[in-house]
Amino acid sequence: MKVFVTGGSGYIGKATIGALTRHGHTVRALARNEHAARTVRTHGADPVTGSLADLGVLNEAAAQAEAVIHLAQAATGAEDLAAATAMQDGIGAGPYVHTGGTWVYGDTDGVVDEDAPLDPPALVAWRRPVEDAVLARAARGGRPVVVRPGLLYGGDNRLIDAFFTRPGMAAGAIAYIGDGSQHWALVHVDDLAELYVATLRARPGAVYAGVGGVDPTARECAEAISRGAGLGGKTVSITLEEARAAMGAVADAFALDQQFTPVRARDQLGWTPMHTDPLTVLAQD
Repeated sequence: MKVFVTGGSGYIGKATIGALTRHGHTVRALARNEHAARTVRTHGADPVTGSLADLGVLNEAAAQAEAVIHLAQAATGAEDLAAATAMQDGIGAGPYVHTGGTWVYGDTDGVVDEDAPLDPPALVAWRRPVEDAVLARAARGGRPVVVRPGLLYGGDNRLIDAFFTRPGMAAGAIAYIGDGSQHWALVHVDDLAELYVATLRARPGAVYAGVGGVDPTARECAEAISRGAGLGGKTVSITLEEARAAMGAVADAFALDQQFTPVRARDQLGWTPMHTDPLTVLAQD
C-alpha cells in the first residue's frame, strides 16, 4: 500500500515509517526542511516538501496515496483540523489515521477502555472537536480512524523526558508530582508504530487507545529513571504548583491518573504490545 505520513521525521514518525516498510508498504513523508527530508529518507520514505500549513501539498499527497497516517503535532486545533480536512478530501475512501492522545480522558478512575467519558485538561481540550469532525467523515464514505497514544517511552526521545528533564524540576533527584500515586498509561514507541500499521485495516470510525496495558505510577517511573541516571533511585516530591512553574500547563496532564486496556486493538486488529516491562526500560541508562 502507498502511505502518506505527516510527522515522519519525528519520534513516532521514524518508528512508524520503519514499521510500514517492514510490512511491505511504500511511504512518502511530509518534510518541512532538508534536515527532515534527510531523516525520512534514512528511515525509508520519500520526502514531500511542505508543512501542515501547505494545504494544497497535503491534499495532493493524500490523493496520490492509498492511505494517510497523520502524526505531526499541530500548533492549534484550527491548524490540525484544516490539515486533516485537506488530507481526508484527498484520500477520499482510503484509510485516514489521525493522532490524538489519552490525555483527553482526564482522570480515568481505574482501568477503562476507549468508551470512557472525555474530560480533557485545558491543554488538550481542542482535540475533542477536531476528532469529532474527523470521525464524522465515516458517515460520508470516509475511513477515518483515531489513535490516542499514551505516554511514550523507548528509543532516544521519550515523551516523558519532557517531564523529567525540564529545567527547574529538581536537582540531584528525579521529581514526581504530589505523592506520585497517579498512574501513567505508557506505550513503547515500537509497539505504537505497529499499531499505526494495524489501523490501516480498521473499520471506519474506530478509536483505539495506543497503550501497553502496564500503567506504573509516576513515582515508580521516577525511581526507575533515577536508577538509570545513576542517582541511586533518589526522588523528590514537588507540588503541582511547582511543576506548573517549571513546565507550564502540561504539568496538569502529567498529574492525571490514567489506566487503560489495549483489548480493543488486540481483538479487532490483532495488535499485541510486545514491551510489557516499562520500568526496566526506564531504568536503563
